[in-house]
Amino acid sequence: MELCCRAGAAATTSLAWSNSISPSLHSLLHPISVEYLSICHTKSSIRVLCLNNNGTNGSNTQSQKGNQMIVSITGATGFIGRRLVQRLHQDNHRVRVLTRSRSKAQLVFPVRDFPGIVIAEEPEWKDSIQGSTAVVNLAGTPVSTRWSNEIKKDIMRSRISVTSKVVDLINNSQDDLRPTVLVSATAIGYYGFSETQVFDEQSPSGNDYLAEVCREWEGRALKVNKDVRVALIRIGVVLGKEGGALAKMIPLFMMFAGGPIGTGKQWFSWIHLDDIVNLIYEALSNPAYEGVINGTAPNPVRLTEMCEQLGNILGRPSWLPVPDFALKAVLGEGASVVLEGQRVLPMRAKELGFSFKYPYIKDAIKAVVSEK
Repeated sequence: MELCCRAGAAATTSLAWSNSISPSLHSLLHPISVEYLSICHTKSSIRVLCLNNNGTNGSNTQSQKGNQMIVSITGATGFIGRRLVQRLHQDNHRVRVLTRSRSKAQLVFPVRDFPGIVIAEEPEWKDSIQGSTAVVNLAGTPVSTRWSNEIKKDIMRSRISVTSKVVDLINNSQDDLRPTVLVSATAIGYYGFSETQVFDEQSPSGNDYLAEVCREWEGRALKVNKDVRVALIRIGVVLGKEGGALAKMIPLFMMFAGGPIGTGKQWFSWIHLDDIVNLIYEALSNPAYEGVINGTAPNPVRLTEMCEQLGNILGRPSWLPVPDFALKAVLGEGASVVLEGQRVLPMRAKELGFSFKYPYIKDAIKAVVSEK
């Protein structure tokens, strides 16, 4: 998203772009992450669940301490996962982190700040999932990189393998210890790309690679036991201070190097970090939250407008664009994720009465910039 060279420096333009673009791409893409698109902004596979004080599995009923939940989360050390764990912990729910790296998870969730949280490596996932009330699946390799055949396989495999493992563990749990809720992340990449169409939860899937990834991803989650309520959250570009698009873009704008990618006319379907965490949190506890739910704010904008708002709030220009060929030089086929976009509306969330804290991009950006 940044451009380090000025007009007239044609001989050095390509090199400067390639050195400066790639850091910003990670944030825009993840929302499947993109980070979580951002396809999202999740990184290693981690689950957060809560164990009894003695470290053993608890009952999957919420009668132990009123409405206290025991939540198991994959991708807990990622951008969204970290904030979700914080929220659950603050509200005195019991958390189990399912991870492939105990040491990494312990750095993110030190005992002094998160007493009582259980960190379980892969051989312990079975015991952690049994007895939990809910599972949140946020795992997946970031898509913000140059796509080789092997990387494309890994993008698919990372989502399918973790989701399949979690679903199998839920299905193989004893009936009285089986979680009753699975909230599984997916992405707005499901819909494909368009400058003219408007997508909601009833819209068909696209026909590109990322749409295929999302279809497979969701399909595996839906293989869970029929007695388990499933909410599939199709996440847009997540905005926050500690990750996602804005965390990468703010420094670029501060250096007077910010601006839209490509034409700037592509739609930017975004959501503030607090709102996506609140949506997941609500899906855990509210039985009405079932099926596909778009995790995007109700007012998507063109990328140019988003950059203008960010520039105005930071007091920096937003006119310096990154042309298509610069992105393609860095990401190849993967550049399509940010060169194209989709206008996605959260119709189901609105039907359910979900209240967005940040429905407008200006307020969301202000909140992120002022966050300490």
